[in-house]
Amino acid sequence: MARTTVASFAIDRVAMLGSDGQMRGAAPAFAADPAELITLYRAMVLTRSFDAKAVAMQRTGRLGTYASVLGQEAVGIGAVAAMRPEDILVPSFREHGAQLWRGVTLEELFLYWGGDERGSNFAGPRDDFPVAIPVASHTPHAVGAALAVKLRGEDRAVVCIMGDGATSKGDFYESLNLAGVWSVPAVFLVNNNQWAISVPRSAQSAAETLAQKAVAVGIDGVQVDGNDVIAVRQVMAEALARARAEGRPTLVEAVTYRLGDHTTADDARRYRDDAEVSPHWEKEPVARLRTYLRGLGAWSRADEEKLLEDCRAQVDAAADAFLATPPQPPETIFDHIYAELPADLAAQRAAAMEGSDDG
Repeated sequence: MARTTVASFAIDRVAMLGSDGQMRGAAPAFAADPAELITLYRAMVLTRSFDAKAVAMQRTGRLGTYASVLGQEAVGIGAVAAMRPEDILVPSFREHGAQLWRGVTLEELFLYWGGDERGSNFAGPRDDFPVAIPVASHTPHAVGAALAVKLRGEDRAVVCIMGDGATSKGDFYESLNLAGVWSVPAVFLVNNNQWAISVPRSAQSAAETLAQKAVAVGIDGVQVDGNDVIAVRQVMAEALARARAEGRPTLVEAVTYRLGDHTTADDARRYRDDAEVSPHWEKEPVARLRTYLRGLGAWSRADEEKLLEDCRAQVDAAADAFLATPPQPPETIFDHIYAELPADLAAQRAAAMEGSDDG
């Protein structure tokens, strides 16, 4: 019997800024400018400020079920910082910071999480997709968008962000397979926060990494420290360059940790204890970058206090505007589904309007 190796692979892991706030090796060119890093830092702090307000509003009955991004801010911010305005973002339900960077407003985010469809009608990034709640259902949409970009000969790329749980779904595998076969300009970013609701990463897949799932479909795969916004931006910039220039898709696994509950409808204490969570606070991305900036002499306590004050003011103003927005009538739930409403739904809409008038 003859036995030969017909294929082999390796998955690289990229990390630059350690949890101690010290740079490991040479920093990428963009990171040599403190102003660039401060922009990333401000975006992560604004995201965290919005997050805290949204959780508080849900707890007091002023917002719907909400998915916190606490401790995972570097994934979305690092990703979209590498994108061009003309690129297309296809987000899951934890990309608040990414959406803000792309031009979605704080008020629109509050509207969305308050159950108002006007929150998906972005004033800014008109080609970006709305939030996808069903797990992995948006990955085929991302492939379709990337194929359209390719067929039109457009110089742009599609970024699809999802959680680690999405990599266990059939939609995910089918999408990656088609992306490889069709050579579309897409980057799939997995926010591996170690938990698919209550299911730990260890129970989701026997694969040593999630990035290696790219190998089976013939596309590039790389793992990155998801708490290092500098590394995430660099890896995403390289993947996007390949997507645009060569039509080569990439699967990026950003390894981070979900510090809070899955959503405000979840209680993570039922399946994990503080002893597991506590060590991850020492690795979180906001403090990490702040420590680095202070070491450069580019950030002071006064800068921090001013930023926190500004973020609170922005978020509070947006929350007040959201709360002051009159709700839409019930029949509008039918208005964002079809270009032309089918007869049966049109009848239901008419009945809803009558009920609304009676009230």
